[in-house]
Amino acid sequence: MKIAFVYDAVYPWIKGGAEKRIYEIGTRLAAGGDEVHLFGIKWWDGEDVIEYDGMVLHGVCAAQELYVNGRRSVSEALVFSLNLVWHMFKEKFDVIDVSVFPYFSCFSIKFVSIIRRTPVVFTWHEVWGEHWYEYMGRMGVFGKLVERMVLVLSSNIVAVSEMTKKDLQSPGPDGKNIRIIPNGMDLKKISAVAQSDENCDVLFVGRLIREKNVDVLLKAVTLVRDDVPDVKCCIIGTGPEKEQLVELAASYGLTNDGNARFFDFMEYDEMIARMKSSKVLVLPSSREGFGMVVVEAFACGVPVLTVAEAHNAAAELVDEVCGFVVELDARAIAGAVRELLGDEELRCSMGKAAIEAGRGYEWDGIVHELRELYEELV
Repeated sequence: MKIAFVYDAVYPWIKGGAEKRIYEIGTRLAAGGDEVHLFGIKWWDGEDVIEYDGMVLHGVCAAQELYVNGRRSVSEALVFSLNLVWHMFKEKFDVIDVSVFPYFSCFSIKFVSIIRRTPVVFTWHEVWGEHWYEYMGRMGVFGKLVERMVLVLSSNIVAVSEMTKKDLQSPGPDGKNIRIIPNGMDLKKISAVAQSDENCDVLFVGRLIREKNVDVLLKAVTLVRDDVPDVKCCIIGTGPEKEQLVELAASYGLTNDGNARFFDFMEYDEMIARMKSSKVLVLPSSREGFGMVVVEAFACGVPVLTVAEAHNAAAELVDEVCGFVVELDARAIAGAVRELLGDEELRCSMGKAAIEAGRGYEWDGIVHELRELYEELV
């Protein structure tokens, strides 16, 4: 099959769950004999169209700022979607898979699919709904309206989690055309990585945006420090909140004493090595469409601590056997971290359970299921 993926962010130039999903799926489809194209923003140097890890990457427009004032850029999404139509018309595909957020590209792809008579899969990572008002204030009504319009035009829907499926059903489809195909991880690749020589007690990996609540994690670390003075927290990621978070950590005295260290996004193997040398992964997000880092931690045998927020799908992955789900509160997070750091037997038990829990999320099985869906549509 000739398959096109559409998403403005492209891995590994931009590191996040949606773009990592496309990369992992796309490279495996290509290795299996499919012709895979990815249409995104041109984050790389050189030609607009390049071959990368078996896929053909199309730079639809010049690199843009993804975030402006801490929010996803509307102008970036518009520029990408307007340029997308022309690029998509240059070739004919058997199926197109578009990641829904940030929405405008979905209208372009729907237009192309009607003219070209090409089936489209709409991959939904999360549904914002009322969150638009929190994100944009009164202007959130427009975000909510656009999201609703995309849901109406969506036909073959893939949701990456049960939570996303439920959120889609609430304002829209009855679920008959919604299929859950989750994110995953490469257990074989992760197993081959040796742990880092630099040990870490508490690890966070993710984009540094407001919804990740890293500020709450830093406050929790200050509370843990009262009982464990040499506690080490490693924060891996970049984003619009980074400067503020570094300043906050400094104000708590965490950076001077080495209790908190910040790292930019790093090569995947290095990130996994650091994850393996950690005692607990903490993901205090109020919004997660899935939480890929959770299943990666499972594959590393690392317990996961996340929070019981209504739109945090990562909480669906974690149970009392392989981690903790607590309230989004610094004291609650600190209490669970203390328990894990102070009980090696509990950590080992949870780590073994985490490895077993992760086995159901290997990419090869996920790719097989997704390709079956594509074949049904062609």
